[in-house]
Amino acid sequence: MSPNKACPVILSSIPGAHILLFRHPIAGVQLVKGTIEKGETPAQTALRELSEESGIAAASVVSDMGCWDAGHLDQIWSFQLCFTQAPLPERWTHLTLDDHGHSFSFLWAPLDNLPYADCHPVFRRALRFLTARLTAQGYVLAHDQSRNTSSEAPT
Repeated sequence: MSPNKACPVILSSIPGAHILLFRHPIAGVQLVKGTIEKGETPAQTALRELSEESGIAAASVVSDMGCWDAGHLDQIWSFQLCFTQAPLPERWTHLTLDDHGHSFSFLWAPLDNLPYADCHPVFRRALRFLTARLTAQGYVLAHDQSRNTSSEAPT
């Protein structure tokens, strides 16, 4: 399965396991995701999309979490677990230069209480897949011991 989309995944504990999501002003709650461009690896795409869509530029990929068939528009998503060098705020808004210049409102959603009702069905399925993968690979429990938030804006 060769991916054509990449999705950076950032976890935090506030306390408990939380995942970074954003509210699109038209399309509801989503994960950051974007198209893998020619010559890019999924990890490179994940970091590029993270910067473009959230303003987080100081991040690195720590684990390739595998691929998922979205069952939507022939999309195969590659999930890339990322770590940010700087702590992130609990909430912030980022004005994108692409996607028609929308303001994306970022939030930390608890993995045990995700806002499925506010998500497009493809993101609901992606979050279910991702939650199962994070749990199976032990990331949720391991990450609960650290905190990756502050009152500073992302860099």
